[in-house]
Amino acid sequence: MSLHEQPVQFTVDEDGQRLDLFVAAVISTLSRTEIQRLIKAGLVTVEGQPEKASHRLSAGETISVSVPIVQSKPTLAEDIPLDVIYEDDDLAVINKPAGLVVHPARGNESGTLANAALARWPNMCRVSGEELVGIVHRLDKDTSGAIVMAKTPNAAKSLQTQFHDRLVYKRYIALVEGIPEQHSGIIEAPIGRNPKSRKRMAVVSHGREAVTRYDLTETFDAYALLSLELKTGRTHQIRVHLSWLGYPVVGDKVYGRKEQVIECPRQFLHATELHITSPSTGERLRFEVPLPSDLQAVLGELRRISSWKGSMCNE
Repeated sequence: MSLHEQPVQFTVDEDGQRLDLFVAAVISTLSRTEIQRLIKAGLVTVEGQPEKASHRLSAGETISVSVPIVQSKPTLAEDIPLDVIYEDDDLAVINKPAGLVVHPARGNESGTLANAALARWPNMCRVSGEELVGIVHRLDKDTSGAIVMAKTPNAAKSLQTQFHDRLVYKRYIALVEGIPEQHSGIIEAPIGRNPKSRKRMAVVSHGREAVTRYDLTETFDAYALLSLELKTGRTHQIRVHLSWLGYPVVGDKVYGRKEQVIECPRQFLHATELHITSPSTGERLRFEVPLPSDLQAVLGELRRISSWKGSMCNE
């Protein structure tokens, strides 16, 4: 007999959506094959009744999904250096470098932030299961910057609630192709699994609410440096929103150009600022991580080219 998580329920927001596509949008961690298996096994119900994957939904219907519990391998401690910018009895804030995966997954079973954290804080595995090791939010592998980890169960619960209730301030820096006509704005576009490519996200009508605020801080010949605030925390949200708007992140080979015009070592996206509330004291904690040297070098080259072009025009 298989073990299953407690059923998760969702309410359909509009008529005509396919059952499998709706589930894919609301549970982005499941692959298309996994969703099909759950539906065939009767673990996805509409108003309490199992339906086919192609079943068309009606607004207001309740969808229940029971996901089998997978017994994962325990996370192993690995002596990987960490740039810890703050820690107390509740939590630790790390300046994550680009290239470091946050948690073990298929294809990245070791060498992750979770493995490193377990070596530094052995009791962290008790927080939320060994496979998570105190992780309450994530950054993409090639995104650098501030990430917070919980050290105790109470801290994990508090931080998870803060993220869920949108009480955490998260600011990012991104370099994009093109210069937005509006120098500031709010992008409101729902995000879900790309129906044509399950490994990618996209702006889709049946996706989950996603809100990103941006402000232009500097312009170059054909590029713009943006400051971005996340109001929600969807997978790849900034990259998807900016690509959809027509200004993809420089160096992003998934949602932007496959071949970059300017030399950039990775996607130009950095989590520069994080504000959270201390689980124990209620104090508002604010952290700011400067742009790393690899991205500073890209900006330095763009400024040098812009200055050279400006001097040529003045001659």
